[in-house]
Amino acid sequence: MSKIGSFEGFQPVSLKQEGEDQPLETDELSTEVGDSGMDSAPRQMSRQPSVTKSTLYPNPYHQPYSSRKYFVTRPGAIETAMEDLKAHIAKTSEEKIQGFWLLTEIDHWNNEKERILLITDKTLMICKYDFIMLSCVQLQHIPLTAIHRISLGKFAFPGMSLDRRQGDGLRIYWGSPEQQSLLSRWNPWSTEMPYATLSEHPVKHTSEKFLEICKLSGFTSKLVPAIQNALKSSSGSERGKGLMVLTEPILIETYTGLMSFIGNRNKLGYSLARGSIGF
Repeated sequence: MSKIGSFEGFQPVSLKQEGEDQPLETDELSTEVGDSGMDSAPRQMSRQPSVTKSTLYPNPYHQPYSSRKYFVTRPGAIETAMEDLKAHIAKTSEEKIQGFWLLTEIDHWNNEKERILLITDKTLMICKYDFIMLSCVQLQHIPLTAIHRISLGKFAFPGMSLDRRQGDGLRIYWGSPEQQSLLSRWNPWSTEMPYATLSEHPVKHTSEKFLEICKLSGFTSKLVPAIQNALKSSSGSERGKGLMVLTEPILIETYTGLMSFIGNRNKLGYSLARGSIGF
């Protein structure tokens, strides 16, 4: 009888899995190294090459999910807006359209507002368009013969201003800022400003189509000759007037800028997907 205390009745059993008796490639490598007298050399561990790939996007508007938040980039949105404005002009006047642009208007309180601009042979139109409901909310008509000055340059702010913006802009004058009332100047909702300040739309780099209609230089190159031709062909008091095109800083007189800070960071002036509220 076997003695349990001395384990004489038990036989050792190997727990190797099937296939472990076959030598591995690393074992063969270590054997070859040992045969050559290099037993002291450290073993080399073979690693599989990485199959992952990462890509950096320096411009956030190149990312499709960031650009899709803007309703203007949805399929057919900008085309529907253009057709609506063409139909409106066909019903109200016989003016010839020279082009459409999608730009950002910056009001006198530094608030950004999404706008469609179109130039005809007589009028500059600034349209507030709702790209969610696909309808025109407000349309401002500015006679080209009333525009007497265009300023191009970088944005400038008072020395004590806390809210600043970078980049270049365009300002179109059809009246004198000195003649506006103090009430309209300090009213953030005033629409009596005798000028419009414009910059490029954030979706400019999403596609070739938006690169063309959001380019500020392309809009300027069409606006200046359109104004000059309108002044030449006018028969009223505007006949003989000239257009001044200046390169100068564009002053925005805001100091604290709390309202524009909140609005511009959250893109409240754009038709934008705000995300789902529920779960």
